[in-house]
Amino acid sequence: MSLPKFIVGMIFTLAVVVGWSRLDGESLGTIIMRAVICAVVIQVGYFVLVFAMIARSGPIPADKARQADRGIKVPDGEKLTARRGSLR
Repeated sequence: MSLPKFIVGMIFTLAVVVGWSRLDGESLGTIIMRAVICAVVIQVGYFVLVFAMIARSGPIPADKARQADRGIKVPDGEKLTARRGSLR
């Protein structure tokens, strides 16, 4: 999940919690406390999700990571070299 989607979802969820608490007739202190607890739970959940995604992905050799960033597929054992006529 991307960060902007997370932030929009978190704001929407907090608005629902605040609105529901207000309709429930709670005091301002209780509404703020519920919103803070909800925000902390959401943040911890997001951290655990990102940590699990990182832990699940295995280490990638540096050469293959660079090739993946460029979108170039190179067979194992071959190295990328500068092409003739390149700008470098």
